[in-house]
Amino acid sequence: MTVQPPESSPNPVPPGDIRASHDDREAVVAHLRDAAAEGRIDLDELDDRLERALKSKTHGELAVLIADLPSRNPVEGRQPLVLRGGMAGTSCGPGRWEVPGRVIAYGGLGGVKIDFTRVECHFTEVAVEAYGEMAGVTIVVPDAWAVDAAGVDPGMGGLKDRTTPDRLPGTPLIRLTGSGGMGGVVVRHPNRRERRKLQSNPAQA
Repeated sequence: MTVQPPESSPNPVPPGDIRASHDDREAVVAHLRDAAAEGRIDLDELDDRLERALKSKTHGELAVLIADLPSRNPVEGRQPLVLRGGMAGTSCGPGRWEVPGRVIAYGGLGGVKIDFTRVECHFTEVAVEAYGEMAGVTIVVPDAWAVDAAGVDPGMGGLKDRTTPDRLPGTPLIRLTGSGGMGGVVVRHPNRRERRKLQSNPAQA
């Protein structure tokens, strides 16, 4: 008896059963942390969802964890800017650069500085994740911008928020999350030296 091979028309895998990648899990973790910072879920629920997110194997399992949260658009679909301090440190700005909807900074051993004073930003909110690690993260924002740093775990290095709440209409809000680590996280407006530089070269500070 001749056995006929099966027809090559397998059923497509449902979207929810597609295997999740590390990036998929990381995106959901960031979404959950932002939701906690906004007061949408409490810290106990955040811990529970984060644990489940890290153990999720499919898109469907991840989708359940954020189904009751608002969309992260326009942040969704755009690659975040990732800055790593490494051994020597790194910075973004001053000068003109286009801000994505999400920025992630790891202080490492050299530290990270993010300067938003001369940026081009098309978002009403910018999600910034800052992890001070050993050397810390410093964030400089224009006077007209405001910062919500409620989502930062101070850690050993602490959080120093030296900004004012006087946000002008139409200017971005920095939604800050992350942890201070050993080096801490500092968010502030320009200091005197930076202001002098801005005034002496207003076109390209």
